[in-house]
Amino acid sequence: MKIKFCGAAKSVTGSAHLITLDSGYKILLDCGLYQGYADEMKDFNSSWLFDPSELDCVILSHAHIDHSGRLPKLVKDGFKGRIYATHATRSLANIMLMDSAFIQERDAQFYNKRNEKKGKPLRTPLYERPDVKPTIEKFIGLGYESWVTISDEVKIYFTDAGHILGSASVTLKVKTKDNKWKTIGFTGDIGRPDRPILRDPQPMPDADYLICESTYGNKTHGAKPQENEKLLRIIKETCVEKKGKLIIPAFSIGRTQEIVYILDQLETAGLLPRIPVFVDSPLAVNATMVFGSHPECYDSQLHEYMLKDPNPFGFNNLEYIKDVNISKSLNGNETPCIIISSSGMMNAGRVKHHLYNNISNPKNTLLIVGYCAPNTPGGKLRAGAEELKLFQQKKQVKMNVEIMDSFSAHADRDEITDFVANHKSSASEIFLVHGEQKGSEALQKHLSNNGFRKVTVPDLGQEVKI
Repeated sequence: MKIKFCGAAKSVTGSAHLITLDSGYKILLDCGLYQGYADEMKDFNSSWLFDPSELDCVILSHAHIDHSGRLPKLVKDGFKGRIYATHATRSLANIMLMDSAFIQERDAQFYNKRNEKKGKPLRTPLYERPDVKPTIEKFIGLGYESWVTISDEVKIYFTDAGHILGSASVTLKVKTKDNKWKTIGFTGDIGRPDRPILRDPQPMPDADYLICESTYGNKTHGAKPQENEKLLRIIKETCVEKKGKLIIPAFSIGRTQEIVYILDQLETAGLLPRIPVFVDSPLAVNATMVFGSHPECYDSQLHEYMLKDPNPFGFNNLEYIKDVNISKSLNGNETPCIIISSSGMMNAGRVKHHLYNNISNPKNTLLIVGYCAPNTPGGKLRAGAEELKLFQQKKQVKMNVEIMDSFSAHADRDEITDFVANHKSSASEIFLVHGEQKGSEALQKHLSNNGFRKVTVPDLGQEVKI
């Protein structure tokens, strides 16, 4: 039996891990899009470290594009099997992949218009919107905490990972050549305990081998009680005192709904200043509707809150924007406001336009609330960039930049350690993925120092026998 690390090895995006059983049966865990600009990864999204037509199935941990974003290309390139995911992940993947296809079509049009004039090669999208439907038709939705047999030699068990709506940790029971069963675990992206909206991450069954994320393997997040207080302070300083705009780049799935829910609570408590709040993302609007269709993923606190406020994602002065012309009008509007817009890493989407139009005004604030890959605009701003190139123009960074990692949907070092604690005695080896090398190696050292048996950080393309 072999595991080949085909994405998110010493990197945080492009999750893909190939398991080949002794019989030759092939399972792909995730099929994510690489999001970033590293030179060594420029061909990642258009190529494969395996033959898609040889795969028997895909198991998807959750709907974020860095985990699901190449599925339509996989189908285009010959994959004919089934895609297993939770019911909520299937619902989200439908709108996420359609949005991803639209972005690729639009980006290709933008570059081709320029390249055609210069006689340069034209760009072809990885896939287009018509490619999404045959992909979604391959999905099979499964529930949490129930063993499901998908072949004579493979059983799947999903546990709630508490990361985004429908996210799952995956446990596989697979049959070996000597007719015994081995257990392989894949944490997916591990959420954080005691976060709004979603249930806490649930413990996984013991596994003989574990593939574990390490995004924040070298960090610990701020405590939750500081969160609302700091957010409220930033809102008042920016929008009330300086009469500026607060721009919050946020992933359309999960982070946006969490921020809206916190603002809803502040508004209900009478603490939120009376300023306009805009959620400027068609995907976020659609995703929020999906959230309303899957209350089975909510935690008990949200169910209790809904007894007094049946709409936790809507309040006075909040407006959801789909129309692009209304989005554009925000850039010329000097009224103090909060704009929540995707993408979270600021490498695509409407937030790039808001950043372009507001980055050089010292009255404004950019609030970064999640991980940003180093080579993205968000990663550069997190690192303290004083100048940023946006739409081929250099812009001076004069707006205030704030960072709140306590909003992160990824577990930190200590939370990861607690989550995998039961594998200390069961796992022969833990493979750390989905983290930059620095974070993965820091977590490797931490776990090794805390009694875990063998912890390794694989390279992209590395194949190991288990």
